[in-house]
Amino acid sequence: MARYRARITLYGTDHRKLDEVAMAIKNLVLQAGEEVHGPVPLPTRRLVVPVRKSPCGQGSETYERWEMRIHKRLLDLNVDDRVLRRILKIQIPDEVKINIELLT
Repeated sequence: MARYRARITLYGTDHRKLDEVAMAIKNLVLQAGEEVHGPVPLPTRRLVVPVRKSPCGQGSETYERWEMRIHKRLLDLNVDDRVLRRILKIQIPDEVKINIELLT
C-alpha cells in the first residue's frame, strides 16, 4: 500500500459544522491507527460590506455594515490509500468546503 502525506483544509461560514467535520476526519484516522496533526484553527477572514440604507440617494447618508466570517481549519495526515478513500466517503455539509492536497 502506498503511504501519503496529506494536508486537508476545511473552510466555511459555520464554525460548528466545520469542527464536526474536522473531528469526524480526525476520529476516522485515529481509529485506523494512523498519525494526525490538528485540527489547527487558522485566522478567520472577515468580509465587511458597508451598504447605504437609502436606495434612491435622497436623505441623510446612513450606512449598514454587513459582515461575513470565513473560518478555516487545517489537518495534516500521514495515511495510506485505504484510509484516504474512507476520508473521501465522509458526508460533508454544503456549507463546508474541503481541499485535499497530497504532499511529497
